[in-house]
Amino acid sequence: MSVSPSSSVMKAREAISTRLREMRLDAGLTVDSLAERCGWSKSKSSRIENMKTMPSDADIRAWCAACGCTEQAVDLIAASRNANSMYVEWRRLQPTGLRRLQERGLPLYRRTRLFRAYCSTVVPGFLQTEGYATALLSTIAAFRATPDDIEAAVAARLARSRVIHEGNHRFGLLIEEEVLRHRLGGTAVMREQLGHLIEVMSLPRVSLGVIPFDADRHMWPVETFTIFDEEQVAVELISAKVTVTTPGEISLYVKAHAALQRMAVYGPRAQELIRDAIDALG
Repeated sequence: MSVSPSSSVMKAREAISTRLREMRLDAGLTVDSLAERCGWSKSKSSRIENMKTMPSDADIRAWCAACGCTEQAVDLIAASRNANSMYVEWRRLQPTGLRRLQERGLPLYRRTRLFRAYCSTVVPGFLQTEGYATALLSTIAAFRATPDDIEAAVAARLARSRVIHEGNHRFGLLIEEEVLRHRLGGTAVMREQLGHLIEVMSLPRVSLGVIPFDADRHMWPVETFTIFDEEQVAVELISAKVTVTTPGEISLYVKAHAALQRMAVYGPRAQELIRDAIDALG
């Protein structure tokens, strides 16, 4: 099984470049003659058609006008903006800090009925305590050199996480055992966070599975991802957030989650692993 968080983006961009190329051919234009009509270099047309350069809104309007298809510009611009929004670098999402990013996802959280998430390195945001969230977001802000709005960002994250207790939502959450051992915020913070994990396991709509170190693996650890119903998948890379919306690719993440789920332990066995991690804190 291969889960590629960039393939949806590539497919969307390919569809746009293919449509532009077809438009040029239908108009009987060469790459050179199109460039001349648009008033730009010959290489630019080639770069756009070969997906080496994503066209701007102005580029699309000029291309459509050159081909006598100005009526198609609006739809192509919308498709291009959608493709660009699928892969967004964190620095573009967090220009003023981390708070707005937490708030932006709230409508999606409220309308989602089934959340499926997998985290291999940190506690899922749904389950983070204030101390843990503060330690994690502070580390992220320092690494990405974003403006310091940690207190507001933590408050926004905790507000967003209330969906655990409110509304008709269900949660299938998976973590690797190593998540229990990574110390963020010091001993006291980790002790509180691990204790909170045990508490939330009693919630009727929350299923929390832990994949033990010694599990016989038939699915390798992958990047952190969250599936929102079957509407979209959010994938977190170190450099960017990827939004997957292609049905075939969403199904791969659903398949991956199911495979990881089969390796996890639940209930008393999961609580035992959490308590072992608490004891290891000393």
